[in-house]
Amino acid sequence: MPTKYGYSTLGIISISVFIIIAFSFFVNNNFEKLILIVLPIIFLLFSLYFFRDPERTTPLGDKIIVSPADGKVLFIKDVYDNKFINGKAKQISIFMSPLDVHVNRIPISGKIEYLKYFKGKYIAAFDDKASEENERAEFGIESKFGKILFTQVAGFIARRIVYHIKLGDTVKSGERFGMIKFGSRADIVVPDNWQPKVKKNEHVKAGETILFELTN
Repeated sequence: MPTKYGYSTLGIISISVFIIIAFSFFVNNNFEKLILIVLPIIFLLFSLYFFRDPERTTPLGDKIIVSPADGKVLFIKDVYDNKFINGKAKQISIFMSPLDVHVNRIPISGKIEYLKYFKGKYIAAFDDKASEENERAEFGIESKFGKILFTQVAGFIARRIVYHIKLGDTVKSGERFGMIKFGSRADIVVPDNWQPKVKKNEHVKAGETILFELTN
């Protein structure tokens, strides 16, 4: 089933495809007519695939953080966060290609205590600078195990960040909260005492793959 976050886009695409195909019947050149029919249908099928929203089974357990996005692990690094965690931290960045599922999910249960949206640039999402310079939405969760910060980052192609959660909302690990349309990146920053459970270049799934575990 397509995600609800894609209904408006799919509606616009479907209407556009119908108009183009209808126009093709007034074209006399058979090759041009074929192009006007085939290419819009291919684009519609790709859009339906892009906005897919498969069910996921979130692992049980309190001391775990699951991935907020599907994609490939770009970075695993030590950082210092002064936005929400205010201390030494670890960061995992995930690159979402246009072929990945783009529905984002909550990484850990808790309460949304920090939420900021930033207009910005559209640097390629795999560039390390993207997390600080690109358009993005940042979310901070106060969990019973401490503060967790995660970010939706727009990329070179992705220009539309969507989310429905609000400041003060209580959220549950694995539940859907939004998406980034047409390829981008997600960052998650945790306190230094969380241990990474994935490796660079590993492919992860939103709501299913455990990114961090608290071992003490």
